[in-house]
Amino acid sequence: MTKSVEYFFSISSPWSYIGLDAFAELAVNNDIIIKPYLTTVVEENGGIFSRNRPEIRRAYWIRDLKRWARVRGKTLILENRPELSDPTPASFFVIAAYLDGQDWIGVTRALQHAFWSEAKDIGRPDIREAIVNAAGLDGAALLRRQADDDVQQKWAADRVHARERGVFGFPTFAYEDELYWGQDNLPFLERHLYGDKP
Repeated sequence: MTKSVEYFFSISSPWSYIGLDAFAELAVNNDIIIKPYLTTVVEENGGIFSRNRPEIRRAYWIRDLKRWARVRGKTLILENRPELSDPTPASFFVIAAYLDGQDWIGVTRALQHAFWSEAKDIGRPDIREAIVNAAGLDGAALLRRQADDDVQQKWAADRVHARERGVFGFPTFAYEDELYWGQDNLPFLERHLYGDKP
């Protein structure tokens, strides 16, 4: 029987990037329909932007990211990153792709790879378009769609839903009445899919 999992994530979250392929594989293997919700850190629920954490915690965060990136086969540029603009508008490309029935996971993968593995400025619309085109998708169409009402309405509604669902960080996976925060919790999500939950 097909199951539905709500996927809360942020384009600018390295943890979302690290766990994306593992989650996509889990979804295929378990006949899951993914419902994506994009937003930024939900501070109202206790989420903390990495820039606002004490330095000792940031240092651990970087070490842990590097460990998990190796496990997941990802390359991250975390230190000496160039000055980049706000990557949040890249979310509008993903939302537009989802609403139009396009490969929103492919769009997400391309943009996150460019941002985290290549330090490209995905906050710039021309760079977003070129990245998506290079991935074999229609970047021009997504650029035209990013300011449309339905895209912007979903962006606003996604944040409200994340807040009401109790999400604070990314990625978070919601199945039935359980939340699983962090890509390292994917094994627990998979166990839940087969009936094993706390």
